[in-house]
Amino acid sequence: MDLKNSVALVTGAGSGIGKGAAIRLAHEGAKVGVLSRTDVQILDVVQEIRDGGGEAMPLIADVSKSDQLQDAITELAEAYGGIQVVVANAGVNGLWAPIEQISEEDWDYTMDINLKGTFLTVKYALPWLRQSGGAIAVVASVNGTRIFSNTGATAYACSKGGQVIMTKMLAPELAHDNVRINVICPGSIRTEISDNTVISNQDIVWPVTFEKGQIPLTRDQPGTIEQCADLIHFLVSDAAAHITGTELWIDGGQSLIKG
Repeated sequence: MDLKNSVALVTGAGSGIGKGAAIRLAHEGAKVGVLSRTDVQILDVVQEIRDGGGEAMPLIADVSKSDQLQDAITELAEAYGGIQVVVANAGVNGLWAPIEQISEEDWDYTMDINLKGTFLTVKYALPWLRQSGGAIAVVASVNGTRIFSNTGATAYACSKGGQVIMTKMLAPELAHDNVRINVICPGSIRTEISDNTVISNQDIVWPVTFEKGQIPLTRDQPGTIEQCADLIHFLVSDAAAHITGTELWIDGGQSLIKG
């Protein structure tokens, strides 16, 4: 599962699952492009990787802006001689509200970053992946894939369901070039994504409670960034060489009882 001599691009890598994945892949030997919209957090992530003996470079781009993203991906590939691993993680929760209160701008904001951003990330990294084969891990969610009871999360859930469909559509298309693509669907994970969530009219969100907690495996304890990073590492390594087009839920069984 060693990633020596590989180059990895991780989007949304300033915090949360993206940060965890970037640090883990660097620890396993990959040279990592740490990408985010601003340098506020990624410079710290790059420094942490370098302090641990790894190689990394900061990349600033909005994944919904094709020119910015293409330039950043080219910068990474030219600096390190290619790209073999992509973690399409950048995402926002956006506005959670009744459908009539979601504006076109709210909808576009969520879709542009979560779904269009994934499309552009794969599109512009693909020429480099095709040169030597490689692996893509997309970070979706239990929302829109197994859980449909979070009333108000329509835009977010649609974007996440779209990522799963994109993965399945691309798997056979990319297999000819020995490029694998899989998607992980995290449940409740300790991250900072709630910082970019806006909830309007919370009274329309009907809570669902379970006698022994909402996460069967751990009761009310959410999963960790490190557990997500472990799964991403597995999927982009040779240990998963025969796995493509597959979604994996990492939620402690939460989505099985909260459909």
